[in-house]
Amino acid sequence: MKGFVLSRHSQDTDEGINLTYWLATDDGPVCLQQAQQESVCFLPLSQQNHAQTLMQSMGWDSSIWRFQSLGLKTFQHESAVALYISNHKVFQQACGVLREAQISLMEQDIQPQERYLMERFISASLVSDVSPINGVLADARVKSCEYIPNIKPLSLDIETTMDGKTIHSIAVYGMENDAPVERVWLHWPTNMPMESVESLPESTRICNNERQLLKQFSQWLQDYDPDAIIGWALVQFDFQILCARARELGVRLRLGRGGEEIRWLAGQGSRPARLYMPGRVALDGIEVMRSATWQFESFALENVAQQMLGRGKNITKPQDRGEEIQRMYQEEPASLVKYNLEDCRLVWDIFIKADLMAFLIERARLTGLPMDRIGGSSQAFDHLYLPRLHRQGYVAPAFASGQAGDSPGGFVMDSKPGLYRNVLVLDFKSLYPSIIRSFQIDPLGLIQGLQEDDAVNGYKGAQFSRNQSILPDIIGDLWAARDVAKANNNLPLSTSIKIVMNSCYGVLGSSVCRFYDQRLASSITLRGHAILNQTKDLIQQQGMQVIYGDTDSVFVWLGDETISLDQVQAKGNALAQLLNEWWTNHLKVEFELKSYLEIEFETYFSRFVMPTIRGQETGSKKRYAGITVTPDGSTKMLFKGLEQVRTDWTKLARELQAELYQRVFNDQPYVDLIKPLLEQIRAGQLDHKLVYRKRLRRPLVEYQKNVPPHVQAARKAEAWRLQNQLPSAYSKGGWIEYVITLTGPEPLEMSPNNYDYEHYIDRQVEPVVDGILPFINDSFANITERQLGLF
Repeated sequence: MKGFVLSRHSQDTDEGINLTYWLATDDGPVCLQQAQQESVCFLPLSQQNHAQTLMQSMGWDSSIWRFQSLGLKTFQHESAVALYISNHKVFQQACGVLREAQISLMEQDIQPQERYLMERFISASLVSDVSPINGVLADARVKSCEYIPNIKPLSLDIETTMDGKTIHSIAVYGMENDAPVERVWLHWPTNMPMESVESLPESTRICNNERQLLKQFSQWLQDYDPDAIIGWALVQFDFQILCARARELGVRLRLGRGGEEIRWLAGQGSRPARLYMPGRVALDGIEVMRSATWQFESFALENVAQQMLGRGKNITKPQDRGEEIQRMYQEEPASLVKYNLEDCRLVWDIFIKADLMAFLIERARLTGLPMDRIGGSSQAFDHLYLPRLHRQGYVAPAFASGQAGDSPGGFVMDSKPGLYRNVLVLDFKSLYPSIIRSFQIDPLGLIQGLQEDDAVNGYKGAQFSRNQSILPDIIGDLWAARDVAKANNNLPLSTSIKIVMNSCYGVLGSSVCRFYDQRLASSITLRGHAILNQTKDLIQQQGMQVIYGDTDSVFVWLGDETISLDQVQAKGNALAQLLNEWWTNHLKVEFELKSYLEIEFETYFSRFVMPTIRGQETGSKKRYAGITVTPDGSTKMLFKGLEQVRTDWTKLARELQAELYQRVFNDQPYVDLIKPLLEQIRAGQLDHKLVYRKRLRRPLVEYQKNVPPHVQAARKAEAWRLQNQLPSAYSKGGWIEYVITLTGPEPLEMSPNNYDYEHYIDRQVEPVVDGILPFINDSFANITERQLGLF
C-alpha cells in the first residue's frame, strides 16, 4: 500500500508515545498508527552524569527515560549521548529543567512524529508491505517511495454578521465525477416569510438556528470526506468563527477524520493561527500563493480573481461589502446564497488555474513539510539535512552556538544612469546554490575543514572540507531533479525545487537556524560579491560596458548603434560561453574544484533606462525599465522598482509612467500626453485615478510620534464609522484607500471632495516625468513653461 501523509500527531499513553498519521491512498483514507515511540534529544557525554542526577531528582519513573550512546559526536568533536523519554510531556518538562541547569541540549525541538519520518527519509509519500484493516495500519514497517496522491479538495466560505458573532450561511463547492458539488446552509432570517424559500437555489438547505446549521454542515462534510479544505483567509477567519460559534452553542465540530473534534489554536507572535483537524488539511489560498511565489498588488480575493480569472466577487467595493451582505441576508437571502457560493467557486478556480494543489504536493514530497505548513524553511532544511548528518556520525549543534556576527547581503553594483539601447542581462543560474556546490560550503564541512590542511578557503576564517560534506550533495540532487522537472514541463515540481534550493542560503543566514554561523552565510554572499566583480572585469576586458549588477545579474551595454536581433543573440551567447569557460578553468586551477557556476544570456533590452536617485545625479539601485525583446522578436515593457509597479503610487502615476516611457523608448512625441493630462487633473476628470492605497502595518493606536497620511486617513475613517454605528475597520491594521484634499488626507469611503490637484501634479506627475526626460535634455519644467529664466 502506498500513501501520502496528510496530517501527523502524537499522543502520550501509558505504554509510550503513539504516533498517528492520516494518509491519502488510492483506496481512500488510511490511519497509520505507530505505538510505543519515544522523544529524543542529545547532550555532550561530559554532561551526562549531571543530567542523570537532575533526572533522578525530579522523581520521574525511571522506566520511562534512559540515556544511550549511539556513537555520535557534537560539532565540538565531543562524544554525544542520547536521552530517550517515552512520554512527551515529561520530555518537555525535563528539557526545561536541563536547560536551566546549563545542560547543552541538541535537537530537543524535533517533534516525535516529525523525527519518525525524517530518520526514515520519508518526506510525504510512503509504502508498506502490509494492507490496512478497516482503514487502519497498525505498527507496520514503512519506507519512502514515489507516490503522487489524488487529493480530494472542497472549497469553503462563510458569511456572518459584521461583528462575526452570528453565522448567516456556510457554502461549499467541489467536483466529483466531473460534476459540481454545491451546498449552502442558510440560517433563515427571522423576519423573512417562508414563501421566499422558493426563490433559493436548489443547493440551499434551510436551518432554523445556528446549532442546526453547524450540525448539518458537520455531518455533510464527514459524509463527503474531503482530504483538503480550501478557502481565502480560511484559518484566520472562517474556521476561527466556526470554532468560536460551535463552542458558544455547545456543538462539537467533528470535522476531523475518525470523528475527531477540530480545535482552533491562536497564533503567538509571528506564528500564525493553526487548526487541529486530523486527517484533513486546511489550505488558505493567500498563504499558499505566497509560498508559491505569486505576487499581487493585493491578495484580496476580488483582486486575485480579477487578475487570474477575469471575474470577481458579486460585491466589488470592500467598503460596501459588509453592509451589503447584511442587507441581502435580511431582504434577499437568495442573493446572499449566490454570493456565498460564488466566493467558493472563485477560490476553487484560482487553485485550479494556479495548479496550487500540485505545488503543495510536490513541496511536501521534497521537504517533508505538511501541506498546510506556512513558511517552514528551517524545518525543511532540518528534514533534508539531519538524517544525513546522523549517518555521518554527528548531531546538530545547539541553537546560537555558531560564530555570531552579521553577514553581508547580496551584492548590488553602483549603476551608471542613462537612457540606453541594446542592453543585455546575463544571469547566474541559481547563484547561491551553485556557490554552495562549487566551494563545498556546508555546516559539517566547516567543522571538518577547520581541521584539514588542504581545505577550501571561505570568508571570515572559514575553511571547508573537500572530503566530508552534505549540503553540496543535497543541492546536486535537487538540481538534477529540477532539470528533469523542467524537461517534463512539470512547473509545480520545478518551482518547489527552486524555492527549496534558494532557501538553503536563507536558512544558513538566519540566526534562528540551528546551523547559523556567520562564516557559512558570509562565505556564500561574499563569494557572490567576488564573482560579480570578477565577471564585470572580464566583460569590460571584451570592450563592453557593465552599467549595473544585482546579486546574480550583470547588465551589459553593447552600444547604441543599430544591431540586428541575430547579432544580439550571437553576442550574448558567445559572452556567456566565454564567461562559463573562464570560471570552469579558474576554479580548476586556483582551487582544484569543479565549477557549477553557470551564467546564461536571458534578457535583451532594445531600450533601457537606469534612473538616478530622485533629486541626485547618483544612479539608483533595483529600479529600472525597458523594452525586452524575445528571440522571436516579440516585445514587452518591463518595470522594476519604479512607480509603475509600486502599490503606494496612484493609478494616475502608474499609467502615466507606462505610456510616457513607451513613447520615449519608441522616439514618439510625448508633450501632447503631459499637457492635456494636467488640464484633466485640474478639471476633476481623473479623480478616480488619484487614490492612494497603503497598508497599516500596526494597530492604529501604536502610531504616535510619526503619523503619516494614510494613518491620518484611517483615524478619520474610524471616527466616521463610529459616528455612523459601523464596526471598526482599521483599528488592528489593514489596507486603507485615501485621497489628498485641501484639508489633508481623507478616506475614500467618506466620499471626499475638494481634491488638492497641485499635490498630485507635484508629487505624482512631476517625479514620473523627470525620471526619464532629463536623459533626452528635457524636463517637466520645460514642458509646463514653469522654469524661471536667468534674468
